[in-house]
Amino acid sequence: MKLDDLKTRLSGGELDTEIRRIYAADSVEIASTRERLAALIERFAADFGEADAGLFSAPGRTEMGGNHTDHQRGHVLAGSVNLDMVACAAPNGSTTIRIISDGYPALELDTAALEPDPAEVGTSAALVRGVCRAVTDRGYAVGGIDACITSQVPGGSGLSSSAAYEVLVGVIVNHLFCNDELSPVELAQIGQYAENTFFGKPSGLMDQMASSLGGVVHIDFADPANPLVEPIAFDMAASGHVLCIVDSGADHADLTSEYAAITDEMRAVSQHFGKQYLSEVREADFWAELQAVRAATGDRAVLRAAHFFGDNARVPKQAAALVEGRFPDFLELVRASGVSSAMQLQNLFSTADPHQQAVGVTLALADHLLAGRGAVRVHGGGFAGTIQAYVPVDRAEDFRAGMDAVLGAGSCAILHIRPAGGVVIAD
Repeated sequence: MKLDDLKTRLSGGELDTEIRRIYAADSVEIASTRERLAALIERFAADFGEADAGLFSAPGRTEMGGNHTDHQRGHVLAGSVNLDMVACAAPNGSTTIRIISDGYPALELDTAALEPDPAEVGTSAALVRGVCRAVTDRGYAVGGIDACITSQVPGGSGLSSSAAYEVLVGVIVNHLFCNDELSPVELAQIGQYAENTFFGKPSGLMDQMASSLGGVVHIDFADPANPLVEPIAFDMAASGHVLCIVDSGADHADLTSEYAAITDEMRAVSQHFGKQYLSEVREADFWAELQAVRAATGDRAVLRAAHFFGDNARVPKQAAALVEGRFPDFLELVRASGVSSAMQLQNLFSTADPHQQAVGVTLALADHLLAGRGAVRVHGGGFAGTIQAYVPVDRAEDFRAGMDAVLGAGSCAILHIRPAGGVVIAD
């Protein structure tokens, strides 16, 4: 669609229904989304000129249950949130992909060269190259793209900006070159491949699945090629609580080695039993052989494995509690997960810098402000980044003010669950 036509449809309200569906937005949010998308179109025109372009979106995600269980092929409960990345993108008729993203250097790469590049490890270029390689490996021809991207998902925030970026690029490529034939599950798998093989981070599949699928989902990763996905119909407003994500002020973007240590130590325990993943090990066997496991793998590995067994078992109970409207039971399980993460998984701070314990301080402050109500836990990968809090509606503004007073204005964000995952807003 020509940019002028796209702007006309946007300003005339023709996209309002789609915006409402994607974001579960009210009239105020629809208006602000219109403004945001209009500015993005203007930027594309300034950077790349007139083109037949489309608008695309992929959300950040919140992990609601299952802390570090996905990479062990366990269970997770996750939801997409109303903070997203949006792109205005168009094919450019060449083999070159050019992306301009807020706050990052301009990116340019040739789709004729899609081997992993060691110089790109840890960069956006690696993610784009990896996504394109995975798509071409599925038999599609990927050409050049011009794209402008703007994001509400802060990097290093624990809302998985990397997964949102991977899914967004995947949605664009899928629409422009694959006739939208790749499923949301395939796009998530493609994103994980890019992150593991090209970007160099040994992540599980939860982040990409939550961003790609949308809504609240219970996922069993026993077979990651065919994960079992159970959509959960959950109305946060009906629970009497709001979801808050609080930025501790410590960036977790450079903690790949800490995350890898969790994976490595859990793998050591599973390998003691001749298995590759902890989900393949019987918990009863783990406890029966605890002395031998401890001698073979060390105490921290044992504790992290114990966390996996506990948190993995909690996820189906959390999903059932939401489905059955037992929100107090869900909160109790959130609290238990938080305690397990702190004491057994041990992902509240990096051992390389023990004086930096921003996540622990943030959890303590949140617990103090809630005064026995709601629930709090570390959010996502841990060690830095964010915490998650379920706050009673009547305490929400006081809670946000209390967190911001200590951590800085804007540290506490009240989020909504977004119904849609990675999508084409308009083509």
